[in-house]
Amino acid sequence: MVEWLAGNRIRGTNAERTTVTATGIPKTTGGWKELARLKASDPDISNIPDKKYYMVLGHHVQGSGNSGVGLQFNGDTTANHYPRRYQSLDATDAVPTTETNVFFDTNGSTVSGKEWFTVMYIANEPTKEKLGIFDINYNRDGLGSQNSVSFQKGVFKWTNTTDSINRIKFSDFNGTAMNADSEVVVLGWDPADTHSDNFWEELGSVSGDGTQYIDVGTFTAKKYLWVQMYLKPVGASNSMNLSFNGYGGSPYDGYTNRLSYDGSAYGAGSRDQPYYGDGFGTQGARLLNFFIINASGYEKLITSTGIYTDNTSNSSGAAPRRMNHCGKWENTSEQITSMKVTGSGGGFTTDSIIKVWGHD
Repeated sequence: MVEWLAGNRIRGTNAERTTVTATGIPKTTGGWKELARLKASDPDISNIPDKKYYMVLGHHVQGSGNSGVGLQFNGDTTANHYPRRYQSLDATDAVPTTETNVFFDTNGSTVSGKEWFTVMYIANEPTKEKLGIFDINYNRDGLGSQNSVSFQKGVFKWTNTTDSINRIKFSDFNGTAMNADSEVVVLGWDPADTHSDNFWEELGSVSGDGTQYIDVGTFTAKKYLWVQMYLKPVGASNSMNLSFNGYGGSPYDGYTNRLSYDGSAYGAGSRDQPYYGDGFGTQGARLLNFFIINASGYEKLITSTGIYTDNTSNSSGAAPRRMNHCGKWENTSEQITSMKVTGSGGGFTTDSIIKVWGHD
């Protein structure tokens, strides 16, 4: 028989697990499915199955020279087909409209081994323009503790209204090849999907217990991590920080981050944690969504967005507040296999929760 344990965990024999994974996590149908991936100096993926939505993960490593990341669809090199709007750090929006690709950024220097981490969503309606949202974190000025991170966050479109996307090419369109460790993974989702081999695997799920910490504990190392947090502080707990593998707080443990609240200027960031969030009044809840490239041998780049409820006035009409963030953990000798959130004051309520998803 199947036995239910604490935390709704399932224990049973392999024969009894006909609808759950080997780890006891129930299978679901129709989630994000891996359609294609390629590791190469200039990843160019063709024959992509037609799906209504794509999620694209990119990890690009600079080779020699001054590289930059861009992408094209279906081999289309026509100018004016890739208009976009984006922000980099504290600059106002840039609006290039005449390029032959969605060109993100150059790294600004020739230090090899620097990285870009890209998370992208694309709506793929064949008879409509293809709309995309992208979030890129990169260690622009170099590796190590003296060099912070930078980012681009923006939107784009491919103006084609007659074809579905079947090819995605990432390249340095300045002509400098990336390192061969560069990789692109294309995920797809469609309302008709009924598969259960979903890309994102649940690695850990922990709820708050009213104390100062939520410790996810140890989980299996995966190259790509997706972390979701709902955090509600107890009493006057107005801040939180995130740490990995037991390294956290002062003295400096190899972290750096930049944050912006409500469109404010991005600060230089703390060097004591990869994320530090200020609260906006007592009992203000927050919902945070993180993506992390957790590749072995490389710095761990982190990007996140979040919403905070502003309960200072305790008014139902109080507008929420938004947060954008990029950070890194410069450790290149180990992958992230545990994480902990630390709050100030009274800690986090029991309806707070952290979920960690991952895939290699």
